[in-house]
Amino acid sequence: MYVKLENTRLEFIRNNQDTIRAELYKGLLDIIEAGESSAANVGRRVVLPANYIGGPRDMKRRYLNSMALVQRFGKPDLFVTMTCNANWPVTKKEMGEGEKAQISLI
Repeated sequence: MYVKLENTRLEFIRNNQDTIRAELYKGLLDIIEAGESSAANVGRRVVLPANYIGGPRDMKRRYLNSMALVQRFGKPDLFVTMTCNANWPVTKKEMGEGEKAQISLI
C-alpha cells in the first residue's frame, strides 16, 4: 500500500509540474547554454517539491533548518533516541536494573 501511495504522489508531481512552478528551475535553455548539443542526452526534468519527504529539496531544507538551530542555540550536547514501542524485548534488554522507558506523546 505504501508503494502504491508513493507511486500516486510521484505521478501527481510528474503531471502537475506547472502547479509546483518547475519553470523556476534549470530547463532546456540552460542545458543548451551549458554546451550540450545532442538532444539524446537531454531528458525531461521532473522537479520534486520541497514537501516531498526524502527528496533533495526536503533534505536540503532539513539540513539548513538544523544548521540554523545550531547557529542560534549552539552545538547539541544531547543525543536522544526514540523507539516506537517501549515493550519491545530488545528495548527491555538494553535497560538497566530498575530503569523504566519514558513514554512521551507530543
